Amino acid sequence: MYAIIATGGKQYKVAEGDIVKVEKLGAEAGAEVVFNNVIAIRDDSLKVGAEVANANVTASVVENGKDKKVIVYKYKRKTGYHKKNGHRQQYTKVKIEKING
Repeated sequence: MYAIIATGGKQYKVAEGDIVKVEKLGAEAGAEVVFNNVIAIRDDSLKVGAEVANANVTASVVENGKDKKVIVYKYKRKTGYHKKNGHRQQYTKVKIEKING
């Protein structure tokens, strides 16, 4: 059994027991999070649309952290223009406990 949820502008395929990195949620480690934006659920058959209107996915927060640094380098030839910038995206690691639907 798996579900497809949407959070942080992305979609994730999750099953019970999975550990997933999602965009930062602002919850402390050990807290419980409920994802209400369920797109599809697959158990014996695929359920989408109105069939999953009341479905949700319960997860617990494992940790919060920062991902690896991504280097953004801008360069224009013949003008001497170059700019180097780095970014570390914050994430929340969650463990999927239960798929209700």
